[in-house]
Amino acid sequence: MELPLNERVRSGDRAAFAEIFDEHAGVVYAHAVRTTGDWAFAEDVMSLTFLEAWRLRDKLCKEVRSVRAWLLGIATNVMRNTARSARRHRAAMSRLSRPEMLPDFSDEVVGQMADAQRLAAAARALQRLKRTEREVFALVVWSDLGYAAAAEALGIPVGTVRSRLSRAREKLRGLVDEELAADRRVLEPQGASGHIPDSGVAVRASHRRGTR
Repeated sequence: MELPLNERVRSGDRAAFAEIFDEHAGVVYAHAVRTTGDWAFAEDVMSLTFLEAWRLRDKLCKEVRSVRAWLLGIATNVMRNTARSARRHRAAMSRLSRPEMLPDFSDEVVGQMADAQRLAAAARALQRLKRTEREVFALVVWSDLGYAAAAEALGIPVGTVRSRLSRAREKLRGLVDEELAADRRVLEPQGASGHIPDSGVAVRASHRRGTR
């Protein structure tokens, strides 16, 4: 009789681990994108999460009730551990000159820009929460974990998940609107002359807010 998937992974079966990757990689990536607002960084988080999961595969035993929650817990730890170095990296990159880009006025690109702006605003608002509240919100609301699964992922009681989520929701109600309003103020014409500020200044200002 074939061993259960978790036991096959624990024994070092790479094909079994590939099945777990295929099933859960998209969830881990989406969780990282929503939490960080950075598509490229989310790819790194996803890769590091599965590398760490392979290293910790001995923990895939009967006590792990949800592989998805286990992986999202690992991803949360990866983001905790890499946030400081990622901020330093983004700060260094922001000091480099940006390559000249050709304008593209297609509806598709405009839509992508609007989506990116909303995602970045949501990510910045989330960063203004306490880390403990931010992690619970990302897991329960954005990654759709139940309270018990989120508690398992973070190693905390279910009641703590509920209280942190309640506080996070209360605080976030106005924070996203504040961030979007701040973006609009940066991009609005300055003074009575109607002069529109240099787009590079607006981009850099927005970037600085996103990396605080």
